[in-house]
Amino acid sequence: MATPKTPSLFLTLSLLCVLSLIFFFFYSTTTTPPPPIPKRALSTTQDCIKVYISPLPRSLNYGLLQKYWGLTSDTRIGSQVDNEIRKKISPKQSDTSLPYPENPVTKQYSAEYWILGDLLTPEDSKGESFAKRVSDYREADVIFVPFFATLSAELQLVVDKGVFRKRVEENEDYMRQRMVIDSVKNSEAWRKSGGRDHVFVLTDPVAMWHVKDEIAPAILLVVDFGGWFRLDSKTSNGSSSDLMIHHTQVSLLKDVIVPYTHLLPRLLISENRKRRTLLYFKGAKHRHRGGLVREKLWDLLIDEPGVVMEEGFPNATGMEQSIKGMRSSEFCLHPAGDTPTSCRLFDAIQSLCIPVIVSDNIELPFEGIVDYSEFSVFISVSDAVRPNWLVSHLKSYSSEQKDSFRRNMATVQPIFQYDNGHPGGIGPIPPDGAVNHIWRKVHQKLPLIREAITRERRKPQGVSVPLRCHCI
Repeated sequence: MATPKTPSLFLTLSLLCVLSLIFFFFYSTTTTPPPPIPKRALSTTQDCIKVYISPLPRSLNYGLLQKYWGLTSDTRIGSQVDNEIRKKISPKQSDTSLPYPENPVTKQYSAEYWILGDLLTPEDSKGESFAKRVSDYREADVIFVPFFATLSAELQLVVDKGVFRKRVEENEDYMRQRMVIDSVKNSEAWRKSGGRDHVFVLTDPVAMWHVKDEIAPAILLVVDFGGWFRLDSKTSNGSSSDLMIHHTQVSLLKDVIVPYTHLLPRLLISENRKRRTLLYFKGAKHRHRGGLVREKLWDLLIDEPGVVMEEGFPNATGMEQSIKGMRSSEFCLHPAGDTPTSCRLFDAIQSLCIPVIVSDNIELPFEGIVDYSEFSVFISVSDAVRPNWLVSHLKSYSSEQKDSFRRNMATVQPIFQYDNGHPGGIGPIPPDGAVNHIWRKVHQKLPLIREAITRERRKPQGVSVPLRCHCI
Protein backbone atom coordinates (compact mmCIF):
# COMPACT_ATOMS: atom_id res chain seq x y z
CA MET A 1 0.00 0.00 0.00
CA ALA A 2 3.00 2.38 0.51
CA THR A 3 4.06 2.10 -3.05
CA PRO A 4 1.43 4.44 -4.57
CA LYS A 5 2.37 7.23 -2.10
CA THR A 6 6.02 7.27 -3.12
CA PRO A 7 5.54 9.22 -6.41
CA SER A 8 3.43 11.83 -4.61
CA LEU A 9 6.08 12.33 -1.97
CA PHE A 10 8.76 12.57 -4.64
CA LEU A 11 6.78 15.16 -6.60
CA THR A 12 6.16 17.20 -3.45
CA LEU A 13 9.84 17.28 -2.54
CA SER A 14 10.80 18.15 -6.13
CA LEU A 15 8.32 21.04 -6.17
CA LEU A 16 9.73 22.40 -2.91
CA CYS A 17 13.27 22.27 -4.34
CA VAL A 18 12.22 24.12 -7.49
CA LEU A 19 10.40 26.82 -5.46
CA SER A 20 13.48 27.25 -3.27
CA LEU A 21 15.71 27.70 -6.30
CA ILE A 22 13.30 30.23 -7.83
CA PHE A 23 13.17 32.18 -4.57
CA PHE A 24 16.95 32.15 -4.24
CA PHE A 25 17.46 33.30 -7.84
CA PHE A 26 14.87 36.07 -7.53
CA TYR A 27 16.26 37.31 -4.24
CA SER A 28 19.88 37.27 -5.38
CA THR A 29 19.20 39.10 -8.66
CA THR A 30 17.04 41.80 -7.08
CA THR A 31 19.20 42.56 -4.04
CA THR A 32 22.73 42.09 -5.41
CA PRO A 33 23.69 44.36 -8.34
CA PRO A 34 25.59 42.73 -11.24
CA PRO A 35 29.34 43.32 -11.39
CA PRO A 36 30.28 46.47 -13.33
CA ILE A 37 31.32 46.03 -16.98
CA PRO A 38 34.92 47.14 -17.52
CA LYS A 39 35.01 50.59 -19.11
CA ARG A 40 37.17 49.42 -22.03
CA ALA A 41 34.70 46.65 -22.87
CA LEU A 42 31.91 49.16 -23.36
CA SER A 43 33.56 50.84 -26.32
CA THR A 44 33.13 47.78 -28.54
CA THR A 45 29.37 48.35 -28.44
CA GLN A 46 29.33 52.14 -28.18
CA ASP A 47 27.69 54.28 -30.84
CA CYS A 48 30.83 56.32 -31.52
CA ILE A 49 34.59 56.01 -31.66
CA LYS A 50 36.60 58.27 -29.33
CA VAL A 51 39.47 59.97 -31.16
CA TYR A 52 42.39 61.99 -29.84
CA ILE A 53 44.25 64.20 -32.33
CA SER A 54 48.01 63.91 -32.04
CA PRO A 55 49.36 67.46 -31.43
CA LEU A 56 51.36 68.04 -34.62
CA PRO A 57 52.28 71.59 -35.69
CA ARG A 58 49.97 73.18 -38.26
CA SER A 59 52.88 73.30 -40.70
CA LEU A 60 52.26 69.58 -41.23
CA ASN A 61 48.62 69.91 -42.25
CA TYR A 62 46.87 73.21 -42.96
CA GLY A 63 50.23 74.93 -43.29
CA LEU A 64 50.90 72.67 -46.29
CA LEU A 65 47.71 73.98 -47.88
CA GLN A 66 48.98 77.54 -47.45
CA LYS A 67 52.29 76.48 -48.96
CA TYR A 68 50.56 74.85 -51.93
CA TRP A 69 48.30 77.80 -52.69
CA GLY A 70 51.28 80.12 -52.22
CA LEU A 71 53.04 78.58 -55.22
CA THR A 72 53.17 80.80 -58.28
CA SER A 73 51.76 77.95 -60.36
CA ASP A 74 51.81 74.21 -60.83
CA THR A 75 52.77 73.09 -64.31
CA ARG A 76 51.83 69.42 -63.93
CA ILE A 77 49.03 67.75 -65.86
CA GLY A 78 45.61 68.72 -64.61
CA SER A 79 46.70 71.75 -62.58
CA GLN A 80 45.10 74.46 -64.71
CA VAL A 81 42.05 74.66 -62.45
CA ASP A 82 44.23 75.22 -59.36
CA ASN A 83 46.10 78.02 -61.10
CA GLU A 84 42.75 79.77 -61.54
CA ILE A 85 41.81 79.18 -57.89
CA ARG A 86 45.11 80.75 -56.76
CA LYS A 87 44.07 84.04 -58.31
CA LYS A 88 40.94 84.15 -56.13
CA ILE A 89 42.42 83.18 -52.75
CA SER A 90 42.97 86.10 -50.38
CA PRO A 91 46.36 86.31 -48.61
CA LYS A 92 44.45 86.93 -45.36
CA GLN A 93 42.25 83.87 -45.76
CA SER A 94 42.30 81.51 -42.78
CA ASP A 95 44.28 78.35 -43.45
CA THR A 96 41.43 76.20 -42.11
CA SER A 97 39.08 77.62 -44.76
CA LEU A 98 41.40 76.88 -47.68
CA PRO A 99 40.10 74.40 -50.27
CA TYR A 100 41.89 71.18 -51.07
CA PRO A 101 43.57 71.19 -54.51
CA GLU A 102 41.30 70.39 -57.43
CA ASN A 103 44.22 69.03 -59.45
CA PRO A 104 42.98 65.45 -59.95
CA VAL A 105 46.43 63.95 -59.33
CA THR A 106 46.20 65.30 -55.78
CA LYS A 107 42.45 65.52 -55.19
CA GLN A 108 41.87 61.77 -55.51
CA TYR A 109 43.96 61.33 -52.33
CA SER A 110 42.22 63.87 -50.09
CA ALA A 111 40.80 61.61 -47.35
CA GLU A 112 42.97 63.13 -44.58
CA TYR A 113 41.58 66.62 -45.29
CA TRP A 114 37.96 65.52 -44.81
CA ILE A 115 38.69 63.29 -41.82
CA LEU A 116 40.52 66.08 -39.97
CA GLY A 117 37.79 68.55 -40.88
CA ASP A 118 35.23 66.30 -39.23
CA LEU A 119 37.33 65.96 -36.07
CA LEU A 120 37.83 69.73 -35.81
CA THR A 121 34.11 70.43 -36.11
CA PRO A 122 32.74 71.62 -32.72
CA GLU A 123 30.82 68.88 -30.91
CA ASP A 124 27.58 70.84 -30.90
CA SER A 125 27.79 71.06 -34.72
CA LYS A 126 28.97 67.55 -35.57
CA GLY A 127 25.52 66.15 -36.21
CA GLU A 128 25.64 62.38 -36.76
CA SER A 129 29.40 61.98 -36.92
CA PHE A 130 30.53 58.58 -35.63
CA ALA A 131 33.80 60.09 -34.33
CA LYS A 132 33.86 61.87 -30.98
CA ARG A 133 36.95 63.96 -30.28
CA VAL A 134 38.45 63.70 -26.79
CA SER A 135 41.06 65.95 -25.18
CA ASP A 136 42.94 63.22 -23.30
CA TYR A 137 44.65 60.39 -25.18
CA ARG A 138 43.97 58.07 -22.23
CA GLU A 139 40.24 58.33 -22.94
CA ALA A 140 40.63 57.65 -26.65
CA ASP A 141 40.02 54.51 -28.64
CA VAL A 142 42.48 55.69 -31.30
CA ILE A 143 45.00 58.48 -31.89
CA PHE A 144 44.63 60.28 -35.23
CA VAL A 145 47.86 61.65 -36.73
CA PRO A 146 46.88 64.83 -38.67
CA PHE A 147 49.58 64.81 -41.33
CA PHE A 148 48.60 65.75 -44.90
CA ALA A 149 51.00 63.14 -46.27
CA THR A 150 49.76 63.30 -49.85
CA LEU A 151 50.07 67.08 -50.04
CA SER A 152 53.55 66.90 -48.54
CA ALA A 153 54.65 64.45 -51.21
CA GLU A 154 53.00 66.33 -54.07
CA LEU A 155 54.59 69.62 -52.97
CA GLN A 156 58.02 68.03 -53.13
CA LEU A 157 57.31 66.64 -56.59
CA VAL A 158 56.39 70.14 -57.74
CA VAL A 159 59.32 71.96 -56.11
CA ASP A 160 62.15 69.45 -56.67
CA LYS A 161 61.29 66.02 -58.03
CA GLY A 162 64.95 65.07 -58.34
CA VAL A 163 65.48 64.51 -54.59
CA PHE A 164 62.11 62.89 -53.87
CA ARG A 165 63.57 59.40 -53.36
CA LYS A 166 66.55 60.61 -51.34
CA ARG A 167 66.78 60.89 -47.57
CA VAL A 168 68.47 64.27 -47.61
CA GLU A 169 67.73 67.70 -46.11
CA GLU A 170 66.90 69.06 -49.55
CA ASN A 171 63.95 66.66 -49.66
CA GLU A 172 61.43 68.69 -47.64
CA ASP A 173 58.89 65.87 -47.78
CA TYR A 174 61.36 63.49 -46.14
CA MET A 175 62.17 66.07 -43.45
CA ARG A 176 58.45 66.52 -42.74
CA GLN A 177 58.04 62.76 -42.47
CA ARG A 178 60.83 62.70 -39.91
CA MET A 179 59.16 65.52 -37.96
CA VAL A 180 55.95 63.50 -37.79
CA ILE A 181 57.72 60.33 -36.68
CA ASP A 182 59.90 62.07 -34.10
CA SER A 183 56.91 63.90 -32.62
CA VAL A 184 54.58 60.91 -32.51
CA LYS A 185 57.04 58.25 -31.37
CA ASN A 186 58.32 60.42 -28.51
CA SER A 187 54.80 60.80 -27.10
CA GLU A 188 53.46 58.92 -24.11
CA ALA A 189 50.52 57.77 -26.23
CA TRP A 190 52.83 55.94 -28.64
CA ARG A 191 54.91 54.40 -25.85
CA LYS A 192 51.74 53.15 -24.18
CA SER A 193 50.52 51.20 -27.21
CA GLY A 194 53.58 50.81 -29.41
CA GLY A 195 51.66 52.87 -31.97
CA ARG A 196 49.07 50.18 -32.58
CA ASP A 197 46.15 52.50 -31.82
CA HIS A 198 47.49 55.35 -34.00
CA VAL A 199 45.79 56.12 -37.30
CA PHE A 200 47.76 57.31 -40.35
CA VAL A 201 46.23 58.24 -43.72
CA LEU A 202 48.40 56.89 -46.56
CA THR A 203 46.11 56.98 -49.56
CA ASP A 204 48.77 58.16 -52.03
CA PRO A 205 51.15 55.25 -52.79
CA VAL A 206 54.12 57.56 -52.18
CA ALA A 207 52.79 59.07 -48.93
CA MET A 208 55.31 58.72 -46.04
CA TRP A 209 57.35 56.52 -48.35
CA HIS A 210 60.59 56.81 -46.35
CA VAL A 211 59.15 55.89 -42.94
CA LYS A 212 56.56 53.22 -43.74
CA ASP A 213 58.50 50.59 -41.82
CA GLU A 214 58.38 52.76 -38.67
CA ILE A 215 54.60 53.21 -38.71
CA ALA A 216 53.75 49.67 -39.82
CA PRO A 217 52.29 48.66 -36.40
CA ALA A 218 49.70 51.45 -36.65
CA ILE A 219 46.24 51.46 -38.23
CA LEU A 220 46.83 52.52 -41.83
CA LEU A 221 44.12 53.99 -44.04
CA VAL A 222 45.10 52.99 -47.58
CA VAL A 223 43.36 52.71 -50.94
CA ASP A 224 44.92 49.28 -51.50
CA PHE A 225 48.02 47.27 -50.58
CA GLY A 226 49.65 47.71 -53.98
CA GLY A 227 52.28 50.18 -52.78
CA TRP A 228 53.58 47.83 -50.06
CA PHE A 229 56.13 45.57 -51.73
CA ARG A 230 57.73 42.42 -50.39
CA LEU A 231 61.12 42.92 -48.80
CA ASP A 232 62.51 39.95 -50.73
CA SER A 233 61.79 41.68 -54.05
CA LYS A 234 64.92 42.80 -55.88
CA THR A 235 65.70 45.94 -57.78
CA SER A 236 67.27 45.80 -61.22
CA ASN A 237 70.80 45.86 -59.75
CA GLY A 238 70.06 42.83 -57.56
CA SER A 239 69.95 44.58 -54.19
CA SER A 240 66.94 44.98 -51.93
CA SER A 241 65.53 48.48 -52.03
CA ASP A 242 65.41 50.35 -48.74
CA LEU A 243 61.97 51.62 -49.82
CA MET A 244 60.53 48.11 -49.83
CA ILE A 245 59.14 46.75 -46.57
CA HIS A 246 57.75 43.51 -45.22
CA HIS A 247 54.49 42.40 -46.81
CA THR A 248 53.45 41.36 -43.29
CA GLN A 249 53.23 45.00 -42.21
CA VAL A 250 49.84 45.62 -43.83
CA SER A 251 46.76 43.53 -43.30
CA LEU A 252 42.99 43.55 -43.32
CA LEU A 253 43.26 42.59 -39.66
CA LYS A 254 44.37 46.07 -38.60
CA ASP A 255 44.27 48.37 -41.64
CA VAL A 256 41.31 49.94 -43.43
CA ILE A 257 40.79 50.17 -47.18
CA VAL A 258 39.30 53.57 -47.98
CA PRO A 259 37.88 54.96 -51.22
CA TYR A 260 39.64 57.39 -53.50
CA THR A 261 37.97 60.77 -53.71
CA HIS A 262 35.94 60.54 -56.91
CA LEU A 263 36.64 63.18 -59.55
CA LEU A 264 33.44 63.03 -61.60
CA PRO A 265 30.09 64.44 -60.40
CA ARG A 266 27.29 62.19 -59.21
CA LEU A 267 24.60 61.14 -61.66
CA LEU A 268 21.25 60.47 -60.00
CA ILE A 269 19.30 57.42 -61.08
CA SER A 270 16.44 59.71 -62.13
CA GLU A 271 18.82 61.45 -64.57
CA ASN A 272 20.03 58.24 -66.19
CA ARG A 273 19.53 58.07 -69.97
CA LYS A 274 19.85 55.36 -72.61
CA ARG A 275 23.42 54.08 -72.90
CA ARG A 276 24.57 53.24 -76.43
CA THR A 277 28.16 52.10 -75.73
CA LEU A 278 28.75 48.61 -74.32
CA LEU A 279 32.14 49.12 -72.64
CA TYR A 280 34.22 52.24 -71.90
CA PHE A 281 37.76 52.83 -70.67
CA LYS A 282 39.85 55.98 -70.44
CA GLY A 283 43.37 56.05 -69.04
CA ALA A 284 46.99 55.22 -69.72
CA LYS A 285 47.63 52.12 -71.82
CA HIS A 286 51.10 51.35 -70.48
CA ARG A 287 51.43 50.34 -66.83
CA HIS A 288 53.90 48.33 -64.76
CA ARG A 289 53.81 45.15 -62.67
CA GLY A 290 50.21 43.89 -62.34
CA GLY A 291 49.06 46.59 -64.74
CA LEU A 292 50.53 44.76 -67.71
CA VAL A 293 47.11 43.17 -68.19
CA ARG A 294 45.88 46.59 -69.29
CA GLU A 295 48.03 46.51 -72.42
CA LYS A 296 46.75 43.04 -73.29
CA LEU A 297 43.14 44.12 -72.86
CA TRP A 298 43.76 47.24 -74.90
CA ASP A 299 45.06 45.23 -77.84
CA LEU A 300 42.13 42.79 -77.59
CA LEU A 301 39.39 45.43 -77.31
CA ILE A 302 40.55 48.45 -79.32
CA ASP A 303 38.79 47.38 -82.53
CA GLU A 304 35.72 45.73 -80.95
CA PRO A 305 32.35 47.23 -81.99
CA GLY A 306 30.59 48.89 -79.06
CA VAL A 307 33.84 49.34 -77.12
CA VAL A 308 35.55 52.71 -76.57
CA MET A 309 39.19 52.70 -75.43
CA GLU A 310 40.63 56.21 -74.95
CA GLU A 311 44.12 57.07 -73.81
CA GLY A 312 44.18 60.27 -71.82
CA PHE A 313 45.06 62.09 -68.62
CA PRO A 314 42.89 63.67 -65.91
CA ASN A 315 43.12 67.26 -67.14
CA ALA A 316 40.08 69.45 -67.78
CA THR A 317 39.53 68.10 -71.29
CA GLY A 318 40.02 64.52 -70.18
CA MET A 319 37.51 64.94 -67.37
CA GLU A 320 34.78 66.14 -69.73
CA GLN A 321 35.48 63.18 -71.99
CA SER A 322 35.26 60.81 -69.03
CA ILE A 323 31.92 62.25 -67.89
CA LYS A 324 30.47 61.81 -71.36
CA GLY A 325 31.99 58.37 -71.87
CA MET A 326 30.96 56.90 -68.53
CA ARG A 327 27.42 58.28 -68.63
CA SER A 328 26.78 56.90 -72.11
CA SER A 329 28.19 53.41 -71.48
CA GLU A 330 26.66 50.30 -69.94
CA PHE A 331 29.94 49.01 -68.48
CA CYS A 332 33.19 50.69 -67.44
CA LEU A 333 36.41 48.69 -67.53
CA HIS A 334 38.52 48.71 -64.38
CA PRO A 335 41.78 46.82 -65.03
CA ALA A 336 44.68 46.81 -62.60
CA GLY A 337 47.27 49.56 -63.07
CA ASP A 338 50.51 50.14 -61.18
CA THR A 339 48.41 49.21 -58.14
CA PRO A 340 45.32 46.96 -58.02
CA THR A 341 42.77 49.77 -57.95
CA SER A 342 42.28 53.40 -59.02
CA CYS A 343 39.99 56.39 -58.74
CA ARG A 344 38.31 55.23 -61.98
CA LEU A 345 36.19 52.71 -60.04
CA PHE A 346 34.55 55.38 -57.91
CA ASP A 347 34.01 57.67 -60.89
CA ALA A 348 32.17 54.79 -62.56
CA ILE A 349 29.96 54.30 -59.50
CA GLN A 350 29.07 57.99 -59.41
CA SER A 351 28.31 57.77 -63.15
CA LEU A 352 26.10 54.65 -62.75
CA CYS A 353 28.39 52.83 -65.18
CA ILE A 354 28.60 49.16 -64.14
CA PRO A 355 32.23 48.46 -63.11
CA VAL A 356 33.96 45.54 -64.83
CA ILE A 357 36.77 44.73 -62.41
CA VAL A 358 39.75 42.85 -63.86
CA SER A 359 42.16 42.87 -60.94
CA ASP A 360 42.73 39.58 -59.13
CA ASN A 361 44.40 41.15 -56.08
CA ILE A 362 42.03 44.06 -55.53
CA GLU A 363 40.89 45.10 -52.05
CA LEU A 364 37.77 47.24 -51.81
CA PRO A 365 36.58 49.76 -49.20
CA PHE A 366 33.81 48.97 -46.73
CA GLU A 367 33.43 45.31 -47.63
CA GLY A 368 31.15 43.71 -45.09
CA ILE A 369 29.03 46.86 -45.34
CA VAL A 370 28.90 47.01 -49.14
CA ASP A 371 28.40 43.98 -51.39
CA TYR A 372 30.11 44.94 -54.66
CA SER A 373 28.76 41.89 -56.47
CA GLU A 374 25.32 43.55 -56.41
CA PHE A 375 26.46 46.27 -58.84
CA SER A 376 29.83 45.16 -60.28
CA VAL A 377 31.08 42.44 -62.60
CA PHE A 378 34.24 40.65 -61.44
CA ILE A 379 36.35 38.98 -64.14
CA SER A 380 39.53 36.97 -63.58
CA VAL A 381 42.56 38.10 -65.53
CA SER A 382 42.82 34.68 -67.17
CA ASP A 383 39.26 34.97 -68.55
CA ALA A 384 39.56 38.62 -69.53
CA VAL A 385 42.55 38.04 -71.83
CA ARG A 386 40.86 35.20 -73.75
CA PRO A 387 40.11 36.45 -77.29
CA ASN A 388 36.46 37.48 -77.79
CA TRP A 389 35.47 36.28 -74.31
CA LEU A 390 34.93 39.55 -72.41
CA VAL A 391 32.67 41.30 -74.92
CA SER A 392 30.59 38.15 -75.37
CA HIS A 393 30.21 37.82 -71.61
CA LEU A 394 29.06 41.42 -71.13
CA LYS A 395 26.53 41.08 -73.94
CA SER A 396 24.95 38.15 -72.08
CA TYR A 397 23.58 40.45 -69.36
CA SER A 398 19.91 41.29 -69.84
CA SER A 399 18.45 44.80 -69.61
CA GLU A 400 16.76 43.79 -66.36
CA GLN A 401 20.07 42.69 -64.84
CA LYS A 402 21.81 45.90 -65.86
CA ASP A 403 18.96 48.03 -64.51
CA SER A 404 19.20 46.15 -61.22
CA PHE A 405 22.95 46.80 -61.07
CA ARG A 406 22.36 50.53 -61.56
CA ARG A 407 19.60 50.72 -58.95
CA ASN A 408 21.88 49.01 -56.43
CA MET A 409 24.73 51.33 -57.41
CA ALA A 410 22.55 54.38 -56.81
CA THR A 411 21.96 53.30 -53.21
CA VAL A 412 25.70 53.16 -52.42
CA GLN A 413 26.82 56.31 -54.24
CA PRO A 414 26.66 58.44 -51.03
CA ILE A 415 28.92 55.99 -49.17
CA PHE A 416 31.88 57.08 -51.31
CA GLN A 417 31.27 60.81 -50.85
CA TYR A 418 33.87 62.76 -48.81
CA ASP A 419 32.93 66.38 -49.54
CA ASN A 420 30.70 67.91 -46.86
CA GLY A 421 30.28 71.26 -48.61
CA HIS A 422 31.94 73.34 -45.86
CA PRO A 423 35.00 75.61 -46.18
CA GLY A 424 38.10 73.72 -45.16
CA GLY A 425 36.01 70.60 -44.74
CA ILE A 426 35.16 71.71 -41.19
CA GLY A 427 31.48 71.17 -40.59
CA PRO A 428 28.79 68.49 -40.29
CA ILE A 429 29.45 65.49 -42.51
CA PRO A 430 26.90 63.36 -44.37
CA PRO A 431 25.95 60.61 -41.89
CA ASP A 432 26.02 57.99 -44.65
CA GLY A 433 29.23 59.30 -46.28
CA ALA A 434 32.80 58.05 -46.55
CA VAL A 435 34.20 59.59 -43.34
CA ASN A 436 31.63 57.93 -41.08
CA HIS A 437 32.12 54.59 -42.82
CA ILE A 438 35.89 54.86 -42.36
CA TRP A 439 35.48 55.39 -38.63
CA ARG A 440 33.04 52.49 -38.39
CA LYS A 441 35.56 50.21 -40.07
CA VAL A 442 38.31 51.41 -37.69
CA HIS A 443 35.93 50.75 -34.80
CA GLN A 444 35.56 47.14 -35.97
CA LYS A 445 39.32 46.69 -35.62
CA LEU A 446 39.49 47.77 -31.97
CA PRO A 447 39.19 44.36 -30.27
CA LEU A 448 42.12 42.97 -32.29
CA ILE A 449 44.15 46.15 -31.81
CA ARG A 450 43.68 45.95 -28.03
CA GLU A 451 44.60 42.30 -28.06
CA ALA A 452 47.85 43.13 -29.87
CA ILE A 453 48.63 45.87 -27.34
CA THR A 454 48.00 43.49 -24.44
CA ARG A 455 50.17 40.79 -25.99
CA GLU A 456 53.00 43.26 -26.41
CA ARG A 457 52.78 44.42 -22.78
CA ARG A 458 53.08 40.93 -21.30
CA LYS A 459 56.21 40.10 -23.29
CA PRO A 460 59.47 40.03 -21.28
CA GLN A 461 61.90 42.84 -21.96
CA GLY A 462 63.86 42.31 -25.15
CA VAL A 463 61.27 39.98 -26.66
CA SER A 464 59.07 41.24 -29.48
CA VAL A 465 55.77 40.01 -30.87
CA PRO A 466 56.40 38.80 -34.45
CA LEU A 467 54.49 40.43 -37.28
CA ARG A 468 51.99 37.90 -38.57
CA CYS A 469 49.56 40.09 -40.45
CA HIS A 470 49.59 37.99 -43.63
CA CYS A 471 47.09 35.42 -42.30
CA ILE A 472 44.15 36.90 -44.25
